[in-house]
Amino acid sequence: MSTAYISRIEAGQRRPGADLLIALAERLHCTTEELLAPDDSLITYDASVVARLTLELDFAELSLKTGSPDVALKGVEDVLAEAARTSAVPPEFARQARLLRALALEANDNQDAAIEALEAVVTGDTDALRLLSAFTALSRCYREAGDFARAADIGDRAAALVDRGQLEGTADGIRLAVTVAAAHYERGDTSHAVRVCQRAVQQSEELDSPAARAAAYWNTSVMESRQGRIDAALPLAEKALALLEVAEDARSQARLRIQLGLLHLRTSPPEPEQALALLIHAQAEGQVSDINAFDRARIQIGLARAHFLIGDLAEAATLVEIAAVTCADASELLAVEALVLRGQVAAAQGRSDAAVAHFREGAARLAEVEDEHGVGQLWFELGAFLDELGLYRESAAAYRSAGATTGLSRAPSAAPVPSS
Repeated sequence: MSTAYISRIEAGQRRPGADLLIALAERLHCTTEELLAPDDSLITYDASVVARLTLELDFAELSLKTGSPDVALKGVEDVLAEAARTSAVPPEFARQARLLRALALEANDNQDAAIEALEAVVTGDTDALRLLSAFTALSRCYREAGDFARAADIGDRAAALVDRGQLEGTADGIRLAVTVAAAHYERGDTSHAVRVCQRAVQQSEELDSPAARAAAYWNTSVMESRQGRIDAALPLAEKALALLEVAEDARSQARLRIQLGLLHLRTSPPEPEQALALLIHAQAEGQVSDINAFDRARIQIGLARAHFLIGDLAEAATLVEIAAVTCADASELLAVEALVLRGQVAAAQGRSDAAVAHFREGAARLAEVEDEHGVGQLWFELGAFLDELGLYRESAAAYRSAGATTGLSRAPSAAPVPSS
């Protein structure tokens, strides 16, 4: 067992099974009854209240892991309401409920409320494990909100409050490290971010923690893929998925399956059949794990592109129209990606006029997209497609917009594009 897991048992955040309980008693030279005795801090509280609240918080945590944040949110808000109403609720339970509430708000994509709740946790709690969880989520929320500076600074804030051994040698510490590394990556400090993730991978191998290893592999895979190193990214994502499949986090499994499917579309040569299997699986998981609109849009684009690469143009045309609607409310960059794919499908079907219209609309909308990962790649692809259609002036403008972004490559075509 890792020290982090033991700490969670001691903090009342994990319950050992019978076999583990016996093993712990033997190692500690005591009886299981002694280990099961109430925490001294809880002896003064009603045993039935403690048992009920423990069950409610355990169920809320399980609901979060299995993709039901609404259920979790209701449960913890009930606990917090009871804590505000009566002194019968132990303060430790209220503190745990506040963390779970913040995590449930994040899972519901309520970033502003989640940030406010998480800031309250990190300023009002002293438990190292809760602080690590809160700091990790806070860095993630700031990153999603586009505040990369605050997201990256979380590492320094955590170091000021949490013992260095818990920051660097535990599963929770590893998850925090790779999350902060992702923020550094978004800020452009690529080399530092990759070094942190590589060190986290090495540390995670020494821990018996599938979740920590999955986090390290997953984040490193994302960074490798964004630098165009798909051959390095793919096995890391596969390792992360294999580890998550033995865990309870259904939402993370679905999201990682999406990433892995999209990576298969970017290999050379592309592997659309493998991508289809993964994306269809992720779509089914997403229906029960409450993935967000952005991830649902990524699935639709991936499915359309996979059918396009297979050569099933009719199905690709149908799916990309669905993707265009799905992406409209999810992300402007994904909406442009759907337009470009519509142009590719139209060109492959011999509908050059429609292809030109889609590419031109995509270029106009892409010019309005704020700088973020993927913009340069999409400009490069647009330039290539406009070039194939003989629109050389517009193609040159697209290439200039693409600039010299590291790792750019042309997207694969399923069929030759007819000349206009």
